[in-house]
Amino acid sequence: MSKIRHASRVTTGLRALPAGTGVDAHRHDENQIVYAGRGVLSVATDAGNWIAPATRAIWIPAGTVHEHRAYGDTDLYLVGLPVKDNPLRLDQPAVIRVGPLLRELIIAYAGQPADLTAERRRLRAVLLDQLRHSAQQPVHVPTASDPRLVAVCAILRDNPADDRTLAQLGAVAGVSDRTLTRLCRAEFGMSFPQWRTQLRLHHALRLLAEDTPVTVVAHQCGWASSSAFIDVFRRAFGHTPGTHRARY
Repeated sequence: MSKIRHASRVTTGLRALPAGTGVDAHRHDENQIVYAGRGVLSVATDAGNWIAPATRAIWIPAGTVHEHRAYGDTDLYLVGLPVKDNPLRLDQPAVIRVGPLLRELIIAYAGQPADLTAERRRLRAVLLDQLRHSAQQPVHVPTASDPRLVAVCAILRDNPADDRTLAQLGAVAGVSDRTLTRLCRAEFGMSFPQWRTQLRLHHALRLLAEDTPVTVVAHQCGWASSSAFIDVFRRAFGHTPGTHRARY
């Protein structure tokens, strides 16, 4: 991230992002909820990447330097909350589940005038209550810092379908699979296969947002078959890739 823009407050409202566009690096002094009612949204920080279809939202704590990127034409709903309003008690970004009620609350709150009327205060109170009970979703691709792990991750980011083993990838980067396994656990808090699955799911969401056929997505993301891809996708997001494309 190069030049970082600073805003003391989050502008609550709806912002349309054409496919492939985004919002460059910035930070603000309030907590923020970002939700893509249409399309797929990715948020990047120095710690990694978070991605959210319309069944998920992304929580961004105050002070976090981040970028937004849209995949497919995206309706981006932004909600700013004072630092004291942190119902999730999180100090780092997270993907959270968005049920039907929370979805409508976010859309309604972002669509109202910013004046803090009694009605708006009541709406925010219900929104905060719903956030408090929203489950976090493990949809995050952490960024490596160790140069050896960075080299291996770069290979897979360039080609998520690369199916070489950790030992084979390590041989290219000049590091043992045992060292890489240790680094994955230390830096990512997950195993290498788990990290690779997250990377592939992120890539899959981006391709689906661009109307890529499910069979092509499965192939380009490294799954052995469409059925294997559908199974992993359903377990991660609660619906099939075909249903996802029909919705978004």
